[in-house]
Amino acid sequence: MRWLLAAVLWLAAACVAQAADGPVGADDTRQQILVLLNLPPEHFRPDANYSGGYGGGMGRGARRGVAARLAREHGLTLVDDWPMPVLGVDCYVMQLAPGRQREAVIEALSRDARVAWAQPMNEYRGQGARIDTTPTHNDPLYRTQPAAQAWRLAELHELATGRGVRVAVVDSGVAQTHPDLAGQVVVAENFVDGRPYADERHGTAVAGIIGAVADNGIGIAGIAPQARLLALRACRQTSRDDTLCTTLSLAKALHFAITQRSEIVNLSLSGPRDRLLAQLLDAALSRGTTVVAALDASLPEGGFPASHAGVWAVTDDASRVRAHALLAPGRDVPSTAPGGGWQAVSGASYASAHVAGLAALIQELGAAHASPLQPASLVLLPSGNIDTCATLLRVVGPRVCSCAIERSRSVAAPATAPDSSHP
Repeated sequence: MRWLLAAVLWLAAACVAQAADGPVGADDTRQQILVLLNLPPEHFRPDANYSGGYGGGMGRGARRGVAARLAREHGLTLVDDWPMPVLGVDCYVMQLAPGRQREAVIEALSRDARVAWAQPMNEYRGQGARIDTTPTHNDPLYRTQPAAQAWRLAELHELATGRGVRVAVVDSGVAQTHPDLAGQVVVAENFVDGRPYADERHGTAVAGIIGAVADNGIGIAGIAPQARLLALRACRQTSRDDTLCTTLSLAKALHFAITQRSEIVNLSLSGPRDRLLAQLLDAALSRGTTVVAALDASLPEGGFPASHAGVWAVTDDASRVRAHALLAPGRDVPSTAPGGGWQAVSGASYASAHVAGLAALIQELGAAHASPLQPASLVLLPSGNIDTCATLLRVVGPRVCSCAIERSRSVAAPATAPDSSHP
C-alpha cells in the first residue's frame, strides 16, 4: 500500500497548478543600479536584529540624505535602501531614467568620494532543467532517489542525519506545510520586494532534497532529514521552469543567513560575477560557513557564485566536471512540490542540494569530533563522484556499521578533492 499511496500522491502533483508571478515590467532590473555608502564604524552591528534597530536615528537619515542628493545629481530615482552591517555599508537601489546608459552612470558614481562603490543590479537564475511531474514507475519514492543507491543514503543515516545543523536555502519560496517538509523549516523570510511569499517549485524541490522528513511513510528522505532549514526566498518563479533573483534580493538573504549563523548555505543559481555578493560570500566563508552552489557550464568558469573562491561548485553532468567541481546526483530526482505533491527534477540545482545535505551530515559529525568541515574531507571515486560512505567514515573514524566499506576503497588514496580556492 505504501507504493500505491506514493504513486497516487505523485500523480496528484500533476494536477497542482502553480501561479507564476507576472512579468518584471516596471521593476526591470536592467534599469536599476546599486549604490553602496560606507557606514561609520560605530554603526557596525552584525546581529540578528539588524533589520529593525540598526543604523536608526539621524545617522541613517543623514546617509539617506546623501543618497538622495546623489540620485538628484546623477538624474536617478531613489527606490529603496537596505543596511548591510556585515559589510559596513548601506545599499541603495536607484532607477535610471529612460534612455540613460547604465554603465556610464555607474562609472560616474564610482568616481564620487561619497560612494564606496556602484554596480549593476544583476540577475541570477535557478540551475534546474525542465520539471517533469509524471511518475515513471510504481516503486516507493525512496527507492527512486538516485542517492538511495549511489550514495547509500540509509546507511549514511546510521552515522549522521544533519541533526541541528542550520542550512539556509537561498532560493524561491518553499512550501513549508508540505507533509514531507512539516516541521523542517525553522525560519522563513521573504526578500523579494513587492511580492508576497509564495510556495514555488524550484525552492520546494531543493528544500525537499536537502531536508525532507525520513521514515514518515510518504514521499522521499532528505539527505539531511534532521537539519534545520532556513527558507530564504530571494528568487521568484517567473514561469513553470524559470526562477529569477537579483543582486539585492540575494544580498539580503545572504546577509540574513550570516547573521542567523547558518552553517551551510545552498545557492542553486547562477549569473554574472557581482562585487556585493562576492563580499558577502567572503564574510560567510570567513565565519566558517560552507557555501554550496550550482555550476553553470554555459558561463565562464562555471558561473557565479560557483566560481567564487571557497565555494563548493557542484554539477550533475560528468562530462562537465571541471577541476574545481563536485559531481552529485541531479537527474530524475524525486522531490517535494507545492500543493503537497511530488515532482521529478533534473539539473545542477538539485545536485547542489545533494551536496548541501551531505555537508550538513559532515558538519554534524565534525562538530561532535572537533573535525573542521573542509573540501579535503571528501573522498572522490575515479568517476568523479563523491564516495559519501568513505567520506563520513573519514570524519568519525572506524565504525562497525553497514556503511563500513571495502578496505580497498576506504584506505586507497582518494582522488584529489576539488580546489575550493579556484579563481
